[in-house]
Amino acid sequence: MAHGGGGKLMHQLIGKMFLPVFGGAAHEAPHDASVFEIGGQRVAFTTDSFVVRPLFFPGGDLGSLAVHGTVNDLAMAGARPLYLSAGFILEEGLPMETLWRLVSSMQQAAQKAGVQIITGDTKVVDKGKGDGMYINTAGVGVVGHGLKIAPSSVRPGDVILVNGDLGRHGMAIMAVREGLSFESAIESDSAPLAESVLALLRAGLEIHCLRDLTRGGLTSVLNEIAEASALRLQVEEKLIPVRQDVRAACEILGLDPLQVACEGRFAIFLPERDAARALEVLRGQPDAAGACRVGEVTEQAGARVLLKSLLGTQRILDMASGEQLPRIC
Repeated sequence: MAHGGGGKLMHQLIGKMFLPVFGGAAHEAPHDASVFEIGGQRVAFTTDSFVVRPLFFPGGDLGSLAVHGTVNDLAMAGARPLYLSAGFILEEGLPMETLWRLVSSMQQAAQKAGVQIITGDTKVVDKGKGDGMYINTAGVGVVGHGLKIAPSSVRPGDVILVNGDLGRHGMAIMAVREGLSFESAIESDSAPLAESVLALLRAGLEIHCLRDLTRGGLTSVLNEIAEASALRLQVEEKLIPVRQDVRAACEILGLDPLQVACEGRFAIFLPERDAARALEVLRGQPDAAGACRVGEVTEQAGARVLLKSLLGTQRILDMASGEQLPRIC
């Protein structure tokens, strides 16, 4: 299970098993989507699979999550998402009413995100072999700018922004699984992010890198960027927004909120001179009103992420070695 959790084991699996076989000299550090040219047009392509349990959770469900996750991967490459595929793996005995609810949710999410689902596939597996339903998606979008938005573009002096509070998606699902209740329900942050990204691009900002904070949360993303750019990243705990109910749920379950997956949050790396304008643009978007600065890329050598704690001490923010939260995306 840890090999799918977004931590060290998953990255080792990809680096040692898949990249040597499917990668090549032209491939750089893995990104959320691949960008290439067809007939002079830059195109982004991505694929993803969604195996969340339970199928329905506060603030979302498997259907809307499948759309948001794929659209967001395209957006992280700076693309405008256009088309999706949908592959359904259904477990024998899945109620038709449940399937209809998820398919309808998926269509509503696609409409909101401005994409069309244009092709797909359906398979059925034996009862007890599929947790109700899995969804695989692929997405295509167009890149209408000349920026190279990738981990290799990160530079010393860049600032690190996030578009809102962290950890709600993972905790929304875990609260349901563990029967935890709070004064107000924790709802998933699942949402499409393309409009926020496109707004940044329209503002003419020099975006160096974008990453959505899914498996492994902010911690994994920062470590991936540090490794790919061979630079040191510095973040401050007091600047990182985590809601009190999310923090409390993490404490009850013994989890680090910085390692908990989000489905509507992303990190932005861009030059210091563009930081104030970027925050202004983001805060004008519905899903980025809580955008803030959490750190910067330093001049120091060595691929490492350092966290300044609430007490003012420094510690290495390392990627998790195991699986914190199984089956949440």
